[in-house]
Amino acid sequence: MPIELMDIIRVFVIGGLICVAGQILLDTTQLTAPRILVLFVAAGGLLAAFGIYEPFAEYAKSGATVPITGFGYNLVKGAILEVQKNGLIGAFTGGLKQTAAGITAALTVGYFIALCSKPRSKH
Repeated sequence: MPIELMDIIRVFVIGGLICVAGQILLDTTQLTAPRILVLFVAAGGLLAAFGIYEPFAEYAKSGATVPITGFGYNLVKGAILEVQKNGLIGAFTGGLKQTAAGITAALTVGYFIALCSKPRSKH
């Protein structure tokens, strides 16, 4: 399936709007960046639980799944799928199964960047 220019623009605009929402929260509220990240993960998960994020992710593609809201969506999506397959235990294992590749990539890249960096204090 060829990638069309409109798909690229849609991904860029929607992903950018999610990031803009985070920046607005950071600039206009007393919320810290970690709290905004938790808020976005929880929002993605809550929207997934109510079936709202799935059609949004299908429309927005990577513009909805790559930002941190997509992580919450994938956690809940994985939990729901595993509960359907394996019962209640799936609620605890499904989210990690669904997001394992992303978590592993983030940890691996973070580790190698830490090895190549020279840490300095912010005094």
